[in-house]
Amino acid sequence: MRPARPEPSLPEIAREWSRIGCIGFGGPPTHIALLRRLCVEDRRWIAANEFEDGIAATNLLPGPASTQLAIFCAWRLRGAIGAAIGGLCFIVPGLALIIALAAVFLGRNPPDWILGAAAGAGAAVPAVALNAASGLVPANWRRVGRERAHRARWVAYALLGGASAATVGPYLVLVLMACGLVEILVRQQGPAGSRNSTWAIVPALALHTGMVGGLGALAWVAFKVGALSYGGGFVIVPLMQHDAVDTYHWMSSAQFLNAVALGQVTPGPLVQTVAVVGYAAKGVAGALFAALIAFAPSFAFVLVGGPRFDQIRANSAVQSFLLGAGPAVIGAIAGSAIPLALSLQHLWQVPVLASALLWLFVIRRGVVSALLLAGAIGVALALAGASV
Repeated sequence: MRPARPEPSLPEIAREWSRIGCIGFGGPPTHIALLRRLCVEDRRWIAANEFEDGIAATNLLPGPASTQLAIFCAWRLRGAIGAAIGGLCFIVPGLALIIALAAVFLGRNPPDWILGAAAGAGAAVPAVALNAASGLVPANWRRVGRERAHRARWVAYALLGGASAATVGPYLVLVLMACGLVEILVRQQGPAGSRNSTWAIVPALALHTGMVGGLGALAWVAFKVGALSYGGGFVIVPLMQHDAVDTYHWMSSAQFLNAVALGQVTPGPLVQTVAVVGYAAKGVAGALFAALIAFAPSFAFVLVGGPRFDQIRANSAVQSFLLGAGPAVIGAIAGSAIPLALSLQHLWQVPVLASALLWLFVIRRGVVSALLLAGAIGVALALAGASV
């Protein structure tokens, strides 16, 4: 069915996508729900089946899927100009807020209550990572099928991803790619022509891994976050943590926990956490530069790949790659909880982490409320004289 109403004007796209960028707390599920309500249900700009196809296609791409969906919807309505306006208006509100908060939390002499809020929210971050991983398991497990060999490989890929995130963070991208390529090789059973098309994906992936030598440190960290983070979301955490804390010493472990927490409690995608890393490295200019590098691939993927999304979805190599990389991503997200938990610096943060696990997995409440409550506990303890 075709949309029942005419396409929106560019100012209307700017207004509506800015509104979603301001109220989009809660991550991708919230962003997708708001975009569906706007484009499909209320304004009927996009048919329901086309919107679902957009979700499926953008989930095949590396990087922040909900941001790419916002860009895709604007592109579908008003072409490249609409995509640029819609994408920027979706990103900028949360980006501006997270940079302002980074300036406060990473300032030279923040007050104790600010430090307490940061330490409290940071203590809940490992629980949030586990919650993010657990939420991805059911759909990905169903997708792999019922064959015992497929499920055994799923478990192996997940374990590899988790171990890599916990131990060799900077090389996680290579592990994710390796799992995807192994799955391509295992599932390669077609005729010669099909095998040739399957191998066509390999040079593109190899190109990703070869770009590190020509980029500056901050650009490379941001590029990994925006272009190589298959699965998006929390998989960016181990990609950034080793570089930001151990390799370049832009921030401490505690400050990195704060950065992840800020990415969760602000509207927009978690990828915006890279702006906090950029701020720690080079101030406001570094934050803007890191955000530019991280989000540029999303625009490029949609503008270049939008007309070919159906072909991408039907490509057996892409599907096989995701069947291998997907469980590795889930394992990596879960594995990132280990270095995050080891970054806790105060004894009182341990019961806060335990409470966050109870809140998310037993009471089954939301991530944002968990972080806000943990931050409030940190403020109360800081005002009571606890070490922050």
